[in-house]
Amino acid sequence: MKLDILAFGAHPDDVELACAGTLMKSIDEGKKVGIIDLTRGELGTRGNAEIRTAESTAAAKVMGVHLRENLDLKDAFFLHDEESIKMIITVIRKYQPTIVLCNAPVDRHPDHGKSAKLIADAAFLSGLRKVETSIGDEPQEAWRPSYVLNYLQDQYLQPTFVVDVSGYQDRKVEAIMCYKSQFFNPDANEPQTYISSSIFLDALKGKETSFGKQVGVAYAEGFISQKIMAIETLDSLVKNPT
Repeated sequence: MKLDILAFGAHPDDVELACAGTLMKSIDEGKKVGIIDLTRGELGTRGNAEIRTAESTAAAKVMGVHLRENLDLKDAFFLHDEESIKMIITVIRKYQPTIVLCNAPVDRHPDHGKSAKLIADAAFLSGLRKVETSIGDEPQEAWRPSYVLNYLQDQYLQPTFVVDVSGYQDRKVEAIMCYKSQFFNPDANEPQTYISSSIFLDALKGKETSFGKQVGVAYAEGFISQKIMAIETLDSLVKNPT
């Protein structure tokens, strides 16, 4: 299956929190969308690998993505090495996405920045035909995505652009709350964490409202592009209200 968009996350729930609205909107526009989780988030304070895998499967169904896979790298200890890079190149060449989404370049959790660098480097090297990968006995052809975009996470970073996700907020929250082990649950008996606070999702909503306000819509998700983005004409620009 060739994908239009392939979103990578260091942990299950990274993608849901940062860009679920954009993915669902893209699917509704007829795009083929997939998610690759690098780890199972097994070192998180709450839950475990098995629970988070089940939760990620449920969230994928809510979002309607066409596939979701996990590379089973070590949570917190995955490396920027040849093995990991080639694993990601294999996935990119398999699905040939036009756009790759990945973690924020810097963030509160160190895995996020590590993941961003790993994905960006793999996406570039995936375009080099002398970097050899295969699936079984079948060698893969080189493939480089047109764009590698960072979605925004906990730390505030200035976005290069935002995507209007008005109308997708309720489904986004539904997808996030599939991770019952991680987010606010008054009946949970596990330790309180930074993201399990009752105000965490309110803060997320506030950030998306703020991005939306700046472009005249209800909600927006932010992204960073390291690459200059072209438009056909000035008419392509969104006209913000004065």
